[in-house]
Amino acid sequence: MKKLFALIVLVGPLFVMGQKKDKAVVKAASTITAADMQRHLYTIAGAEMEGRDTPSPGLEKAASYIQNHFASLGLLPGNNGSYRQYYPLYKDSMTYASIEINGAAAKLGDHFQPFTSNYNAGMRFSEVVFAGFGIVDGDIRNDYKDLNVAGKLVLIADGTPADYKPNSSARPMNAPNSPNAKMNAALSRGAAGILIIQSNFPRKGGAQVSGWSMNGFKVAQSLFGFYVSADLAASILKTEIAGLTDRIKRGEIATKAYKADIVLAYTKETIKTEVSNVLGLLEGTDKKDEYVVITSHYDHVGKRADGTIYYGADDDGSGTTGILEIAEAFALAKKEGKGPRRSILFMTVSGEEKGLWGSRYYSEHPVLPLEKTTVDLNIDMIGRIGSDYLKDKDSLNYVYIIGDDKLSTDLAPITDQVNTTYVGMKLDRRYNDPNDPNRFYYRSDHYNFADKGVPIIFYFNGVHADYHKPTDTPDKINYPLMAKRAQLVYYTAWEMANRNEMLKRDLKLEIPPR
Repeated sequence: MKKLFALIVLVGPLFVMGQKKDKAVVKAASTITAADMQRHLYTIAGAEMEGRDTPSPGLEKAASYIQNHFASLGLLPGNNGSYRQYYPLYKDSMTYASIEINGAAAKLGDHFQPFTSNYNAGMRFSEVVFAGFGIVDGDIRNDYKDLNVAGKLVLIADGTPADYKPNSSARPMNAPNSPNAKMNAALSRGAAGILIIQSNFPRKGGAQVSGWSMNGFKVAQSLFGFYVSADLAASILKTEIAGLTDRIKRGEIATKAYKADIVLAYTKETIKTEVSNVLGLLEGTDKKDEYVVITSHYDHVGKRADGTIYYGADDDGSGTTGILEIAEAFALAKKEGKGPRRSILFMTVSGEEKGLWGSRYYSEHPVLPLEKTTVDLNIDMIGRIGSDYLKDKDSLNYVYIIGDDKLSTDLAPITDQVNTTYVGMKLDRRYNDPNDPNRFYYRSDHYNFADKGVPIIFYFNGVHADYHKPTDTPDKINYPLMAKRAQLVYYTAWEMANRNEMLKRDLKLEIPPR
């Protein structure tokens, strides 16, 4: 009992000290105000930004606004003398496509449509191997049984045969009867090209333009191919067009090689552009070579062809505004001699809505060493009340905390202590469950840091009725609540930047099956 009492005496004061408010920190946090957040957000999510699509002139205007704010605070350019980290995007535009069968030219749009993933190529084949629906599903079904398709052109039907029930537990997009799985089945057997029979012809032909992508250079090309109409397939299979789809479903068309002289051609041109992440650095003191990173994405989904703007006020104008205000609070604290020990990188990234592009580029081309990055605090949607809280007593005093239990046993206790000491919000961790069907842990920019082993916290208010709609506008933001959530991030970042040790990395990232 004496030893236990002595331990309590020793630890007790330390615990109390850990709970004591730092007046200078509170003073700095108080500069994160609802009024300032409103002023910033009405610009970032204003009509002039046109929804901040990646890429777009509106995205560049938002980037300039963020950069100018960082510079006005005296933050250092975060990327070797520049506030920008640029990365390339690529878009392909078809210039020519044709199919000839036994000397007869098919008409684009009426009889065929090329894959947007095609590369520049011209191919000639003297036969086509018909492989039914092209499904391979373990011992249940193998449409390539007894067929040699290596180096050959394959013809398959879209859809699923009437007598087939998938045995796989894969999600629909990866199920054996999905287009991706069918393509991979043909590609893994060495097929040189593929034709997929579809029923929705004729369709609009003409030039095809793919969406923007980071994948300008690939480890391997996808399978070269075209969607073809039932009448074009019938001419290859030398059979009647009437009832062709039903006969294929019933297995009445033999799976074998069919003689036909076929010429396939496709050419495209590639357009390249650049977009950027915006980085501002506040240099630390005695631990300036270690880093806290605070992120948000400043892009959204742009506008429709009819001019309708998707303003993205909450997603993620709110997080971007949080970055601006948190950076200002830290900069003011430093001017008053209360700067952080570790350096802090404030980074707004682009391309999140397209596939976490900007954060992926940073994680693969880090400006600051990831092994010296103690944490990434990611803010994505903190300005609204989510659907689950509309009638909850804590609706004006909560935030979802996601990921603080995944990579470091230090992180959740620190989060709780900081919240108890300074803010007193309800920290809802329901989305920490790895089996949560929403999979929020994998859906924002923090994940690219976590994937490299950096501990993370994702701050989130939950999905609401205006999510990804033109009605996500600045007038619907709860600014006092947004400011309080941003202050929580500030206090947490302060603790991470000033504690003696970097966060332990003592947990493994577990990815549940999709």
